[in-house]
Amino acid sequence: MTYQFPKHLSDLPIYNKAIEIFILSRSISSYLNQDLCGLHPDGSEDPNIYFSGDIVQQSESLAPEILKAEQARFSDHKYRHIHTLNSLTRKLYNNCKRLENSNSDGRDFLKLLRKEIGHFKQLQRTWMLSL
Repeated sequence: MTYQFPKHLSDLPIYNKAIEIFILSRSISSYLNQDLCGLHPDGSEDPNIYFSGDIVQQSESLAPEILKAEQARFSDHKYRHIHTLNSLTRKLYNNCKRLENSNSDGRDFLKLLRKEIGHFKQLQRTWMLSL
């Protein structure tokens, strides 16, 4: 079985899923920020607001890491980007779980994001074998 490098990066299913996850996480984060930006009665802020920003930053980094891994010439460079991608995916999943415990109406959407991350992990496994 031979793997042909796609003519366009948008032909890669994993790349398209990374873009979907980024769009979804940005939408969820903006929805959560409205609920989490208020102060508590004692004047402190909700610590979960930082996790909502983290999911956007981590999901934004998925697509560039895929691009870097595809363009890397040497296998050790590819594996370095794959390792970074695995780490980002794991952190993104864990931050979604943390946000589900927050006091917000948007936490139901996080289950959808975690499901999409699960699909991304499956695509990631098959994509890594093709590199």
